[in-house]
Amino acid sequence: MAIETAVITCHREQMDDALWQARFPEVQVLIDSATLQARVRELGEQIARDYESANPPLLVGVLKGSLVFLADLMRCMPIPVSYDFVAISSYGAETRSSGVVRLLKDLDTSIAGRHVLVVEDILDTGLTLSYLLELLRTRNPASLKVCTLLRKPARQKVAVPVDYCGFDIPDQFVVGYGLDYAERYRNLPFIGVLTGIEGDIK
Repeated sequence: MAIETAVITCHREQMDDALWQARFPEVQVLIDSATLQARVRELGEQIARDYESANPPLLVGVLKGSLVFLADLMRCMPIPVSYDFVAISSYGAETRSSGVVRLLKDLDTSIAGRHVLVVEDILDTGLTLSYLLELLRTRNPASLKVCTLLRKPARQKVAVPVDYCGFDIPDQFVVGYGLDYAERYRNLPFIGVLTGIEGDIK
């Protein structure tokens, strides 16, 4: 009974943005969890409609930030998808991109002849994602599309084609729902602005 009570309590807390914000007062809610989940559901349903069940996409998540988004997104896609991950760094421990992009983890799966959907947490300058797309194109996928949860139009330096976008947001440092600052805040159920921080993480 104690375990069941703990699980129920945890679930309720996850759905209560105010409770989380009280524990993390330095984070101001930008996109609340209900709005976030509703939009992720819309994206998942749209993607499922756009791909035939006979040719479902391989979802390529960009670690670490896309993990939460990808997990929720694919559970809103009633088609037989599969997934893999890459890890790319362009900023190290800094809050702004260094301009030097490094591939830290490659795909475990061949994408030749497959439909590929890159799933990103946030797009701002476009440098990292542009590098990844160029790399993936050399591997001859049947198609290559992009789904990003967040996009910062004011920060974009490189034109990157985006097929699915959750939200356009202002140029503020955001955390939560997979996005972090120094590996913190990834578990917040909403997207929030971290006060007192300048720059961004992509």
